[in-house]
Amino acid sequence: MFDIKWIKENPNVFDEGMRLRGNATTAIDLLKLDDARKDHIAKLQEAQTRRNAASKQIGAAMGKGDKDLAEKLKSEVAEIKQFIQSGEEERRIANEVMEVMSAIPNVPLDGVPEGSDEADNALYRVHGEKPELSFSPKEHFDLTVSEEQMDFEAAAGLSGSRFVVLKRGIARLERALGQFMLDMHTLEHGYSETSPPLLVRDEALFGTGQLPKFSEDLFKTTDGRWLIPTAEVPLTNLVREQILDDKQLPVRFTALTPCFRSEAGSAGRDTRGMLRQHQFSKCELVSVVKPENSEAELERMLDCAENVLKKLGLHFRTMTLCTGDMGFSARKTYDIEVWLPGQDAYREISSCSMCGDFQARRMSARYRLEDGKTIAHVHTLNGSGVATGRALIAVLENYQNEDGSVTVPDCLVPYMGGVTKIEKA
Repeated sequence: MFDIKWIKENPNVFDEGMRLRGNATTAIDLLKLDDARKDHIAKLQEAQTRRNAASKQIGAAMGKGDKDLAEKLKSEVAEIKQFIQSGEEERRIANEVMEVMSAIPNVPLDGVPEGSDEADNALYRVHGEKPELSFSPKEHFDLTVSEEQMDFEAAAGLSGSRFVVLKRGIARLERALGQFMLDMHTLEHGYSETSPPLLVRDEALFGTGQLPKFSEDLFKTTDGRWLIPTAEVPLTNLVREQILDDKQLPVRFTALTPCFRSEAGSAGRDTRGMLRQHQFSKCELVSVVKPENSEAELERMLDCAENVLKKLGLHFRTMTLCTGDMGFSARKTYDIEVWLPGQDAYREISSCSMCGDFQARRMSARYRLEDGKTIAHVHTLNGSGVATGRALIAVLENYQNEDGSVTVPDCLVPYMGGVTKIEKA
C-alpha cells in the first residue's frame, strides 16, 4: 500500500515503478481519485456548516412567529442531515480508492533488473559444482526407495491430486530436514522460533498482500477463514497495528509449518512427484527492521537460507529476480535454485524478499524513533529458509545411489537417530 502524499510528491518515480511492474495505473489516476475524496469531504463540511446556520435560523424564525420560514428551514436541515448520514457517496469513493490502491504492486528497488519473466532474471552467485554421478540419475519419485515410501496413489484416494503420503525413512528424512533448519536458524542465525495459527482472517492476508488480488491461490474455510499459503502471513502480522520501540528492532521470527496453496493456473505443470503440491512444509524467515537497515537485512536473510543448502552439501545458484517476476509486495527478491540431477535442471527452493514499508502500511505496523516522538513505518522482509519438501527432493536426487537407496547427509544423521542410509525394506 502506498502513501498518497508520497505519490503526489514522486509521480515520476511511481509511474516508472508501475511501468517496470507491468501495471497501467498512473499517479494521475490515483490523484484524481484522491481529489474526488477531498471534494466530497469539502461538501460534507459545507453541508455541516449550512446545517448549523439553518438550525440557528429556525430558532430566529420561530421567535418572530414566521412558521412558514421555520418549516422551510426544518425541511432543508432534514435533507442536509440525510445527506450527511447516508454516507453512500463517501463509501463509494472510499471503496473505489481502496480497491485501486490495494491492487497496486510495490515499486522495485533501484538496480533490480528490468524484465518481464524468469528469462530476464540475473545470476547473482553460484555455490559449488554440479555433482558427477557414475550412473544415470533418476528423479525423486523413480528411486527404488520412493516406490514404497512415497505413495501418491494413497494420497489421491484420500485427498485428490497434488498430495503425497510419505512413509518410514523418507517421512523421517523430511522431519529431520525441518528440525535441522529450525535449530540452525534459532541457534546460529538468531531467529526466534514461533508456532503460529494455520488459519487466519482476511485482514492478515490483506496485510501481507495476498488479498484481495490473489484469493484464487488460497484455500478458504466455510467459516470465512483462510489456510495459510506461507508462515510469512501470521509471522509478519505479529506486529500488526503496533508501535514498536526503537530498541526492539530488528525482530526476527522463524516457523516450520504446513503451507496450503491451490496452485491455480498450474494445470499440467509438474504433475509428477512432489514439486508442486497443495500441501507442503516450509521453514519461514521473517524480519522486521528499521528502514535504513532493510537492504542489509535482505543480504543477511539470503545468507541464512543459503547456509542451509551449504551444510546439506547441495549445489545451487542464486538469482536476482527481474521487475516482472517479483512477487506483489516485494521491492527486491533473490531466488535460490537448487540443482536436481534427476531433472537435469535448477529448481527454486527459496525466495527472499525485501518489501520496504509496503506491508507495514497495510498492517499499520510502526515504530517510535530514538527521539521518542517521531513515528514511522517499519520495513518487513520474508524468505524461505527453506522449503522442506523441495529440500527433501534435492537430498533424494543428489544423494541417490545406483541401487536406488539414498545416503543421508552427515548433518542430518543425528536427526535420523544415527541412520546413514535409506533403503528399501
